[in-house]
Amino acid sequence: MIVLRFNKLKKVRGKSPNELRGRAAQYLAALSERWGLSSHARLPSDRQLIRALNGETSGQIRSTENLLSRFKTSRVPRFFAAFECPEETVAEFRRRWPQKEEEAIARARRIVAGRFDLLGHRDLNFGDPPDWHLEPSSGKRAPRVHWSKIDYLDASVAGDKKITWELNRHQYFAVLGRAYWLTRDEIFAQTFVKHLTSWMEANPPKIGINWASSLEVAFRAISWLWALHFFKDSPSLTPDLFARTLKYLYLHGRHIETYLSTYFSPNTHLTGEALGLFYLGTLLPEFSCAARWKAKGEAILMRELDRHVRPDGVYFEQSSYYHRYTTDFYTHFLLLKKRNGEKVPAILEEKLTALLDHLMAITRPDGTTPLFGDDDGGRLLILDQRAPDDFRSALSNGAAIFGRGDYKFVAGEAAEETLWLLGPEGLRAVDRLEPHAPEGTSRAFTSGGYYVLRDGWTQDANYMLIDCGPHGVLNCGHAHADVLAFDLAARGRTLLVDPGTYTYTGSDLERRRFRSSAMHNALTIDGLSSSEPDGPFTWKSIARARAIEWISDQRFDLFEGEHDGYESVGAQHRRSVFFLKGDYWIMRDLVSAAGDHLCALHFHFVPDASPTVEREGDAFVIRESARGRAGIEIFIFGAEGELRCEDSWVSRCYGARERAKTVRFEARIRDGVELVTLLIPQTEERSIVREVECHGGRAFEIVSDAKRDVVLIGEAERLKVSTNGRRMETDCRWAWLRFVGEELAEVVLVAGSELTVDGDRRFSVEDRFYTSDFRRSSAGKGIPSQLVAE
Repeated sequence: MIVLRFNKLKKVRGKSPNELRGRAAQYLAALSERWGLSSHARLPSDRQLIRALNGETSGQIRSTENLLSRFKTSRVPRFFAAFECPEETVAEFRRRWPQKEEEAIARARRIVAGRFDLLGHRDLNFGDPPDWHLEPSSGKRAPRVHWSKIDYLDASVAGDKKITWELNRHQYFAVLGRAYWLTRDEIFAQTFVKHLTSWMEANPPKIGINWASSLEVAFRAISWLWALHFFKDSPSLTPDLFARTLKYLYLHGRHIETYLSTYFSPNTHLTGEALGLFYLGTLLPEFSCAARWKAKGEAILMRELDRHVRPDGVYFEQSSYYHRYTTDFYTHFLLLKKRNGEKVPAILEEKLTALLDHLMAITRPDGTTPLFGDDDGGRLLILDQRAPDDFRSALSNGAAIFGRGDYKFVAGEAAEETLWLLGPEGLRAVDRLEPHAPEGTSRAFTSGGYYVLRDGWTQDANYMLIDCGPHGVLNCGHAHADVLAFDLAARGRTLLVDPGTYTYTGSDLERRRFRSSAMHNALTIDGLSSSEPDGPFTWKSIARARAIEWISDQRFDLFEGEHDGYESVGAQHRRSVFFLKGDYWIMRDLVSAAGDHLCALHFHFVPDASPTVEREGDAFVIRESARGRAGIEIFIFGAEGELRCEDSWVSRCYGARERAKTVRFEARIRDGVELVTLLIPQTEERSIVREVECHGGRAFEIVSDAKRDVVLIGEAERLKVSTNGRRMETDCRWAWLRFVGEELAEVVLVAGSELTVDGDRRFSVEDRFYTSDFRRSSAGKGIPSQLVAE
C-alpha cells in the first residue's frame, strides 16, 4: 500500500492517464478518511450492517443476532472440503500423523500463553493481550494515526514492520483452530475470541499500521474467514462478536477494493489482494458488495496470470519464495471455484500446472528449495509445520488436484496442508496415484533463466541450479545481485547455497549485504555487485544476462551464459558449467577486462559444513568432508591468488540467520583471466586433480577410483595435449575422455568436429555433441555408429 506524503507532489512524468486517475482517487479517498468525511473510517452500526446486506438477506434478518445462526446452518457457499467432515478429518489426521498431534497442541498452547514464533523469530512476547502495534525486536511501536501518515519503510518509525504485520495477519488463528478440533478444549476458542476482540478495540477503522498495506488487510480477512469456520460451533463465538467481525470484514473488503496495489506493487501484493476480495465475495455473499468483490478479485487474478507467470512457469519477480506464494494463491482460487460449482478456465489450470512444474524441477534431492531472490518468510496460511524452505506441500496439493504421480514422487508423501484444503478424499486421491520420477532430469527454464543440472531424482543425486535470467520486473524490488550464481547439492547433500534474505527494512546494512553478489556463489570484480542497490527495493544499476548455450544429454549438461554487470569497470563475465552426470561439474569463468582488477569467486556453505582450504601444486583446494556424509572437493586453477575461509551468515527464513562458512578465492588480474573450477562430490579417497600442459586451450587430469579422466577446454582451432603417455588432439570446445586402465572407456565431445587419440584414431562428430560409453557398445571396443574411425 502506498504511503501518502502530502508535503510533496508526486512526479507525474511517464504515468498513464489511468494511473493518474487511480492514484488520485486513492489519494482523495485517504484524505476523506482523515478528515472524517468517509463512512469507511467508522465502524457500521447494527442498522448500517443490515443495510449493507443484499436485498434478499436483509429482508430475512431482523437483527444482527440472526447472522450467526444463518452462518452455522447455511450449506452455501461451500468452504474447503475438510470443513464438511470435521470428525473424519481429525480421524485421518491422527491416523496419518500421530506424532504431530502433540506438537500441534503444544504450539497452540504457547500461543495461549502469549508466546509467538513468527517468521524466523522465536518466543516473541507482545504482551497479554498482544500489543498489536509493537515491533518487539526493536521495541518500536508504530504511531496510532491514520495509516496514510505512517512511513512504515522507515525503521526508526516502525522497526521491522514485517514482524508487526506477521502477528496482525492472524494466521496463527489456524493453529488455534487445528488444536481446537483435536481437543475440543474451549481455551483455544477463548484465546481466538480474546485476541480478535482485542484487535478490533486496538485497531479502529483506518487507524494504525495494520491498515497501511492492502495485502496485510487481505491476508487478515482470509485468516478470519478460516477462523470463523474452525470455531463455528464454539459457544465462545457469540452473535454479538460475529456481527462485529462481519462489520470489520465489510470494512476490510471496502479498504482492499479502494486501495488496490494496481500501480504501487502490481506483484503478489495485487494478486494477494485480489484473492482476498475473491474470498470475501465468495464466502460472504450476503453483502451487497459481494458480487462486485468476487468479480473484481477474479478479474485481477485471471488478468495477471500471463504477466506474473512466464511461459515456462517461472514467477516474474525471480524469487522462489514469491513463486510459492503465487502457486498458493492460484491453488486456493481454483479450489474455491471448484467447491462452489464454478467453471475453471483452462488457462488457470495450465498456468498453475506450469508453476508446480517449476517448483518440482528446482526441488533439491533433500526436499528443500533454493531461496533465490527475496524471501519474506510469510505464508498465505499456516496449515502445517514444515521448514520455511520446504515447498513440497504445494506439490502434494498439485498431486491431488491434477492426478500427477510425479508431483507425488517429489512431494514424498501427502501433506497435512492437503488434508485441510481437500479433505480426507484429497489424501485418498494422492494415495491412489502411482508415484514416478519426473520425466528427464535436467531442465532449462529459458524465459525465467533458470537451469537445473541434475543426474537423478534419488536422495543421493547431484544437483545444481544456475541463475541466468532477468534481474526482475517493475523496480526489481525482490531481486538479488545473483546473476550466474549457483546452488549445489553433492550426492544428495545440499552444500553450496544462496544465503537468503534475512531482512527488508530492519537494517539497511544487512539488506545490502544479503542482496550483494558477494553473498552468492558468484564472481565479483573489484568488490562490486553485478547489480547495485539503491534502497531496500530499488536499484541503481541492473545486470543484463544472456544464455549462450544449453545442451542436455543423458550423460552430460553444458550451460554457458554471460552478463554485463561489470561494464562500469570495463569488464565482462562469462560462466560455463560442464556437468558429467554421476561424476562432477567443471566451471569455467572467463573475465574480459582491460587493466588491473581484483577478481573473486565466492562459495557459501550450509551452516553445518566445515570446509578447509589448502594449496596443492597449481590448484587452490576447498574440501568439505564431514564424516559419514557426502562431501565435496573444489579445485580452482588459473591465477595466483589467495584462498580464505571466513565466517558468514545463511538465512533460511526471514528474520533469522545462522553462522556459516564462506570461502573466497581472490586474485589480482591484468587484462582478464580464465578460471577453471572443478567441483567433485567427495568419494572415500581424495581426488587427484592437476592441470596439464596444453597447446591451444586448457587441459586437466582427474584421477580417482582406478579411473583417469582428461578434460580439454579449447577456443583455438586446434587443441593438443599429451599426458600419461597418451596424445590427444581436437577442435572441440569441450572434450572429456575417461580411461579405465589403458582403455578409452568413454568420450564426450561438444562443439567441434573431431578428436584424435594417439594419432591412430580419429572420431568425426556429426552433430553439436556426441557421448559414448564404449564399455556398453554392442561391438565391444568398437566405435558406435555415430562416430567414424579413420
